[in-house]
Amino acid sequence: MPEASLEPPQFAVPAVATGGPGSAAVAAGSAEAVKAATEALRAGGNAVDGAIAGVLAACVSEVVFTSLGGGGFMIVRQPQGEIELLDFFTAVPGVGSKSIAQAAFTPVSVEFPGTNQIFHAGPGSVAVPGNLSGLLSAHAAWGRLPLARVASPAIQLAIEGAPLEPLQAVVLDLVREIMLLTPQSRALIESNGVMAEPGDIVANADLAGVLQLIADGEIRSFADPFLANRLLPLIQDAGGIMTMADLRTYEPVLREPILLERGGAQIALNPPPAFGGAIVADALTHTPTLDDSPASWESVVAALRAATDHHRAHGSETLSVNKGTTHISVTDADGQMVSLTTSNGSGSGVVIPETGIHLNNMLGEADLNPAGFHGQAAGTRMSSMMSPCIVQDAYGTVTGLGTGGSERIRSTLATTLLRLIDLGKPLDRAIAEPRMHPEPEMVQLEPGWPPQALDHLETNHRINTWPSANLFFGGVHAVSRSADGSVTAVGDNRRAGAVAVVEP
Repeated sequence: MPEASLEPPQFAVPAVATGGPGSAAVAAGSAEAVKAATEALRAGGNAVDGAIAGVLAACVSEVVFTSLGGGGFMIVRQPQGEIELLDFFTAVPGVGSKSIAQAAFTPVSVEFPGTNQIFHAGPGSVAVPGNLSGLLSAHAAWGRLPLARVASPAIQLAIEGAPLEPLQAVVLDLVREIMLLTPQSRALIESNGVMAEPGDIVANADLAGVLQLIADGEIRSFADPFLANRLLPLIQDAGGIMTMADLRTYEPVLREPILLERGGAQIALNPPPAFGGAIVADALTHTPTLDDSPASWESVVAALRAATDHHRAHGSETLSVNKGTTHISVTDADGQMVSLTTSNGSGSGVVIPETGIHLNNMLGEADLNPAGFHGQAAGTRMSSMMSPCIVQDAYGTVTGLGTGGSERIRSTLATTLLRLIDLGKPLDRAIAEPRMHPEPEMVQLEPGWPPQALDHLETNHRINTWPSANLFFGGVHAVSRSADGSVTAVGDNRRAGAVAVVEP
């Protein structure tokens, strides 16, 4: 049976909340997202309503991580066990156009600890957004509350503003040059006309107006005139080829998740054309049962590298950067569970006029465009490392989890699942314990690994050990429901995880 929860060395205890049978639970990347989700649950909404409410609020409180102008994936498990995945990631523009795209990019150098990376922002970097259509499709298919009630907390938050959390301030500092590209994007991170600092209130009145139109049913997609008439000239005047046909033909896609059995547990992962779930499934399939020994962790490194190389060789991986990514997990009192990951890439610095919607820069991420910029066919659904996940273990506990973290998504998700399933660790411990990420020439490590495991890895690999736990390794926000109906929510402190439980 799972061991008692302990605080691992050199790690802060993650945010944890528990509730008895009949409770609902939420874990997300900001307090305001959790608050919005719990408001929807308390109003009688289900897990889908709560997750949508949380993401809409995160467009204000996690302004770099997500936006209606990005894309994502939602995996839903019904109380009876049926699992479906909704793919609403971004698409390559140019449907119906005879023009050749000219990459209207602005190169921006972003300084990460120990390295600089060039990102491409600007109008030419914007792929066809999917988040708006995806969230509305999910609500129409599975939601319970009226849309106006679901959107209400986010509308209020956009009007009144959200305090800038310390983690968001750190991320803003990393992508500052992107957010300063235009006056409109700069306004999203300002408070009283100056760059926001932790604790400052950041509002978005234009977004509040758009959310109200969505709540009233007047906007259903980016093809609606209010958005299309502002978006298309913005892109086309800068040499991009996004068309009305792109906006009209874009549709979220229901997909069958990858299902994997391991140690008596059933794991559901994001299927192709996204590649993160396939890599995790491949790595888990080829990893022997983990016993926490140095040799067993060596097998994890080997399996993750082999799975990644396999998907590279077969052309199904175009390692996504997705620096701006966030996750929310929700379960309701009836047992419906949702795991939802969304991303805005690194952001384009381009905001649709009068909307407060910051657009993605997926076309400007070199790793997402292996054939070269604008080298993919118009209408192609872009791929991603994101993989929201739902797992039912041998004891009947169902857990929804997911993470941001770019390329580290695959290693973070795999190691968390191995600790949950093979080692039987409680959810908070599995999330808090130190992470690794195998790269081609090096293994990135968080501190806190047992000396024997560290010695083994250092003997066999070039190692870089970080001084502390870091958002570089993602942020797993998860909820679980045990067989007796009791719930647990865990928010990863690496990415400002917040949690709440709604008692019956």
